[in-house]
Amino acid sequence: MKKIGIFFAEGFEEIEALTVVDICRRCDLDIEMVSAYGEAQVLGSHGILVKMDKTFAEADFASYDMLVLPGGGKGTQGLEACAPLMEKIDEFYAAGKYIAAICAAPSIFGHRGILKGRKACSYPAFESHLEGATLTAGPVEVDGNVITSRGMGTSIDFALAIAEIFCGKQAADDMAAKIVYRK
Repeated sequence: MKKIGIFFAEGFEEIEALTVVDICRRCDLDIEMVSAYGEAQVLGSHGILVKMDKTFAEADFASYDMLVLPGGGKGTQGLEACAPLMEKIDEFYAAGKYIAAICAAPSIFGHRGILKGRKACSYPAFESHLEGATLTAGPVEVDGNVITSRGMGTSIDFALAIAEIFCGKQAADDMAAKIVYRK
């Protein structure tokens, strides 16, 4: 079974994060919610407190096939300020393992030089941070081992793209039908 780590910092965008968790779990993917700063619970941008599966210190990065960064302005700043997480993002990217970010969080990839020569998208206010990328207005971009998406309204597209990578197009299409979602 493929395993995904999704990382939370205070101020994360709840729908972006939890949609990925929900759809991946519905697709029988093993996804762990990980606190970037060691808290047992992390407060989202709209006051929703979410219990984590692991703290950063407990995360087994060797077991992950993908790292996911949800957006939210404050949450993205918190993730980017977590130096050990940024080291893992760089390691995964260099190793050809999947990394994914939505909304403001693709800016992290831009700042790290990961998007040079790649198609990418983000929340419109953060597009200037996608350094070296070919910008698109698509709901989600999958370019090699890097996945980006635009925001809360594209959360289902983002989650289904992740599911498609690990479960195949038919499984992702079946899940879209099950949740009554039209692409």
